[in-house]
Amino acid sequence: MRLKSKTHLLLIPSYNTGGIVVDVIKAALQFWQPVWVVVDGSDDGSTELLEKLAQSESGLRVFKHPENQGKGSAVYTGTLAASEQGFTHVLTMDADGQHPANLIGKMMRLSLENSEAMILGEPVFDESAPASRVHGRKISNIWANLETFWVGIHDSLFGFRIYPIKALLEVMDETLFARRFDFDPEVAVRLAWKGVPIINTAVPVRYLSAEEGGVSQFHYLRDNWLLIGMHTRLFFGFLLRVPVLLWRKLKKLF
Repeated sequence: MRLKSKTHLLLIPSYNTGGIVVDVIKAALQFWQPVWVVVDGSDDGSTELLEKLAQSESGLRVFKHPENQGKGSAVYTGTLAASEQGFTHVLTMDADGQHPANLIGKMMRLSLENSEAMILGEPVFDESAPASRVHGRKISNIWANLETFWVGIHDSLFGFRIYPIKALLEVMDETLFARRFDFDPEVAVRLAWKGVPIINTAVPVRYLSAEEGGVSQFHYLRDNWLLIGMHTRLFFGFLLRVPVLLWRKLKKLF
């Protein structure tokens, strides 16, 4: 069942995902409209495929960055345009086929019922998930929860989530970071600092094989160094916010 909304937008950043992005968009359009894609400087021919698809799908809109700027920048571009069009919430979804399109409606309904909250997908991995990705993210999750006094970020790196647009733009305008792979964990922490409520919901994840068209833009050394630098910055930001975060935590407890 295809649902439509004037407040909630599905936004998909894409970089060199090949033909799989077309399958992802077609699946998403079966469950939700509108769907916007921000092509982040792709040079693999996927831009032309998406523009052709948009000609036959009125619910699809394609934005383009002339050069690769990073996932966070792509989300920022789409979210800023969404705000200008009157949307209030954005569901981000990866273009590589890992996130299940059939759960878009469930995520959106959670957001519609809890408009102040960010809805964070919590990945449920199967045997297709690389062990290094499953276990490596636990370190980032520990740091993200330390930096927020354990407000409940079950997974800091998972990109299938819904943000209130106003709050997301505020935190992104407050920093020059969160523009690349660091986007998902950094904005989750910064939104938690602002007191945005968190709702976690389980989401099954499937890593596609190369034969199935699966791609990955994750670079082990580069992106892990990026995360180390990000959590170092966020930890010092956390120290400055300890009194406020502690008071907020105590009010909830008592």
